[in-house]
Amino acid sequence: MNGKRTKHKDKLADVTGKELTETEEITVMLDLLIEELDRKGIIDRKEYNRLLAMRLHEISKARAFEELNEEI
Repeated sequence: MNGKRTKHKDKLADVTGKELTETEEITVMLDLLIEELDRKGIIDRKEYNRLLAMRLHEISKARAFEELNEEI
């Protein structure tokens, strides 16, 4: 079997990777993309994070208002 070997209770055990969810994979891809864009000077990570926080807040508020309107 392929994989790293680790000592577990005085026995060698094969360690294989755990399958990632689609959300986890997309998150990793986006994180890597942002890192590369920042490293190359194409974007400013701090500014991106600031804009992202604002956008997430806007979406969250909009959804809350939608739910309130549905209840009325």
